[in-house]
Amino acid sequence: MIDENDEQKGIMGYSKALEMAKNSELDLVEVAPNANPPVCKILDYGKYLYHQDKVERKHKKAQKKTEVKGVRIGFKTGEHDLEVRERQARKFLEERNMVKVTLLFKGREVVYAEMAKEKMNKFYERLSDLSDMEQAPKRQGNTLLMILTPKKNEAKDTQGTSEESKDS
Repeated sequence: MIDENDEQKGIMGYSKALEMAKNSELDLVEVAPNANPPVCKILDYGKYLYHQDKVERKHKKAQKKTEVKGVRIGFKTGEHDLEVRERQARKFLEERNMVKVTLLFKGREVVYAEMAKEKMNKFYERLSDLSDMEQAPKRQGNTLLMILTPKKNEAKDTQGTSEESKDS
């Protein structure tokens, strides 16, 4: 039993604890029901719920949900277009989002799957300073998928590298 001043009152019966709570015009709340004996506390339950909700909202606000952003390239995508897609992917990675790179096969391009994997690996090499490969290029039907994640240790350095890449 713990009273409203966070002082331990020792082990006591339910009726005595409930009487103490009524005398102080507060609620008797079971804090640790699995303990032996169960731990109860005298407190204002409405205030307790409000505080718990406030703490939960604070933690939820602090969380950053990573999104999966997509970049599509083709088997015959030219060098300039690859640079554009690289800049897009770089921007997503700097924002700490995952990037799903999709290469879509059209017609008989499926025959050249190995060349397409090489193209995907070269695309990854361009971004290897900012990213780690979570999923290697994998064929699913007429598409080739690769998932890149931002490097974990470069959370602070990403701003400096983005300015350098704009200058070049």
